[in-house]
Amino acid sequence: MSEKKMTSSRRQHLKSLMLQIAKGLLEAEEAERVEERKKYMAENCPPLDMPGSLQELQDLCKKLHQKIDVVDEERYDMAAKATKCDKEIEDLKIKVQDLKGKFKKPALRKVRMSADAMLQALLGSKHKVNLDLRANLKQVKKEVKEEEKEAVGDWRKNIEDKAGMDGRKKMFEAEA
Repeated sequence: MSEKKMTSSRRQHLKSLMLQIAKGLLEAEEAERVEERKKYMAENCPPLDMPGSLQELQDLCKKLHQKIDVVDEERYDMAAKATKCDKEIEDLKIKVQDLKGKFKKPALRKVRMSADAMLQALLGSKHKVNLDLRANLKQVKKEVKEEEKEAVGDWRKNIEDKAGMDGRKKMFEAEA
């Protein structure tokens, strides 16, 4: 019984009622804003009485300019405070993220791209770059090193020479 579905006409009727209530609330908020604006203007901006002489008009203009300057200074101070607070908020967000130690790493896709295509994507289509690595290499000729080959002799003769004290003496003299 609890899983009875609402009919579409009932759903539409409830939806229209909710929209009417929301519309009434929005209109009430707008009327309240207008009233607040009127009250603020009445408090801060008294009605303007236009003086008759030129000197009085100039004095009125000077007073208005002074008030404008004061308001501009306040606006500038408020803007500076707001930017400072925004900067502090950003710094604190970064510190919180550092303390958490968890950074969202984006999922990287595998891309098969040749080096030429990659350079063309980086540098733009106007730069035609060919990556022929072997073309720019320096040509080096291999030199055949002639190693000093010891005369191949009888291995027994070498052992006999080194066998006695004379042989050991020869070995030490050869190393020194």
